[in-house]
Amino acid sequence: MEALDRRIGARSFARLLGDWRPPDGRGLAGALADRVRLLVLDGRLPLQTRVPAERELAGALGVSRTTVAAAYDALRDAAVLHSRRGSGSWTRLPADRAGTVAPSPFSPHGDRALFDLAHAALPAPSEELRAAAAGALHDLDGLLGGHGYDLLGLPELRAAVARRYTERGLPTNPDQVLVTAGAQQAIALALAGFTGPGDRVLVEQPTYPNALEAITARGARPVGLPLSDGWDLDLVAAALRDAAPRLAYVIPDFQNPTGAVLDPGGRARLVELARRTGTPLVLDETLSELWLDGPVPPPAASFGAAEAAGVLTLGSASKVFWGGLRVGWIRGTAPTVRRLAALRAAVDLGSPALEQLLTARLVHDLPAVTAGRRAALVTARDGLRAALATRFPAWRPSAPTGGLSFWIDLGDPVSSRLTVAARRHDVLLAAGPRFGIDGAFERYLRLPWTLRPDRVDEALDRLATAWNTLDHLDAGVRPDPVAVA
Repeated sequence: MEALDRRIGARSFARLLGDWRPPDGRGLAGALADRVRLLVLDGRLPLQTRVPAERELAGALGVSRTTVAAAYDALRDAAVLHSRRGSGSWTRLPADRAGTVAPSPFSPHGDRALFDLAHAALPAPSEELRAAAAGALHDLDGLLGGHGYDLLGLPELRAAVARRYTERGLPTNPDQVLVTAGAQQAIALALAGFTGPGDRVLVEQPTYPNALEAITARGARPVGLPLSDGWDLDLVAAALRDAAPRLAYVIPDFQNPTGAVLDPGGRARLVELARRTGTPLVLDETLSELWLDGPVPPPAASFGAAEAAGVLTLGSASKVFWGGLRVGWIRGTAPTVRRLAALRAAVDLGSPALEQLLTARLVHDLPAVTAGRRAALVTARDGLRAALATRFPAWRPSAPTGGLSFWIDLGDPVSSRLTVAARRHDVLLAAGPRFGIDGAFERYLRLPWTLRPDRVDEALDRLATAWNTLDHLDAGVRPDPVAVA
């Protein structure tokens, strides 16, 4: 393997590792090796990165060099590290992953045979999608005489998205909508338009992991805003004043991962704070249409002087329809939309026309599509909550009124260890630290209710087996043995 000139310092590595030590202080080498392996497989530690020397890392972690040496030996045996005598050690994929991308829970890679409790994503609404696809093929005839490039997006889709915002209480014209390649590109474009290297970006803590990755890829610095029982708007005001971020990224509807919903008064105050401080506000509303117990308030940009505050609202076809539709959008002022479209030209020249036509038809029928899915989602959510109460009585899941997942307090800082153990039983999890800055949220796990119903029971049985292997269970935190059997 050709080593790249990419390395991570001991202090940075220690922060990335987070709270990796077992509660009883035993098995340090194995725990350290497991945490490094998880970081590599999750993509948090890039491949072909040179890791710190044994003595250097031991000093940063406050452990013996023997412990680090034993962990590195285990990682070499597992083909997670590759070493050259006198040169150092670099991260790599294990042999059984060769030729693939590290299976982060937030990428579509990995073995489909795994019991996927990491992706908070729905299968496609088959009948509606097939009907929309057939109609889109017919619509395509009207475009075939042109060149097919459109930075802003097809008028049909922009009109459909604008109409839906207007129906939800946010009057919108098509020229205020920019079509993107999913919400992830929308986030990247917003960052490119308003931030530069070294700039601060205010985010909720915890928040959507891919947004954090987009911020760091831009060279900006995420500044965490604690989110426990909801948003503390006084704390938001202080953070906007003291940290002076160049941008704020907020998920007001079924916040990912906590499931919290910002109330109307909070929305109005948030927009006013953004206006008063001159902070552009990016509102991620990709989950807004997936309400289960009652609709969310109108879009946050409909409150106060949103246009003056520079509010951008993001949406996506991926969550409500299907992840295979790589179509998203940004709603803002017409001048801002045109400016972001110009930036997009450096990345691509527009979204695929056929997918846009298909999505336009689905957006037009969105209330009917979501109504058809809502009953199944309510059943899945309530069924998973009941199953967790039986199998894992010590766990404390959130109580979301919509969205796709629970945010679970495990009672102990063991999320990464559980994720490693679960992989050994073919269960894919998203550890809590993926949603935080600098390894926070080891006590938490995001668990979606989107797994196929016929696979849920076996997935939870396997998860319970993994949970029982953790050392902390010796202290008495244990699933009901009758339920697990």
